[in-house]
Amino acid sequence: MRIGELATKTGVSVRALRYYEEQDLLTAARSSGGQRHYLDSAVDRVHLIQMLYAAGLSSRTILDLLPCVDAKVNTPQSRAMLRAERDRIDQQITQLRQARERLDAVIAFSESPASGCTRTNADALTT
Repeated sequence: MRIGELATKTGVSVRALRYYEEQDLLTAARSSGGQRHYLDSAVDRVHLIQMLYAAGLSSRTILDLLPCVDAKVNTPQSRAMLRAERDRIDQQITQLRQARERLDAVIAFSESPASGCTRTNADALTT
C-alpha cells in the first residue's frame, strides 16, 4: 500500500510516517518512481509505534525495543530492557491513578453543599 493509504488506515499523518521511516522504525520498499510501498503488516507496526510513543518512550528506545517485540531478539538484556520499560509504565499508571483520585476528591468536594460552590456557580465558571 502507498503512504497515503497507510496514513488513512492508521490515522497517522503522512509526515509522521516519513519520520518513522527516518528513525528506522518503519520500512518501505520504493517503486522505480520513488514512491513508498508498505506491506499490510505496516498497519500493526504503526499502531504499535503509536502505542509506545503514547506510553512515553522515545524513538531511540522504541527502535531498541522493536526487535524484542518482533521476537527476533530474545536475550537476557532485551528482556531486562522490556521489563524496565514495563516497570516505568506501571509507575506512570500509578501516578496517573493517584492524580485521578485527587481530582475525583476535589470534584466531589466542589459539588457538595459545604464547599459553597453551587451548580450555578460552577456553570458560570465554564461559560
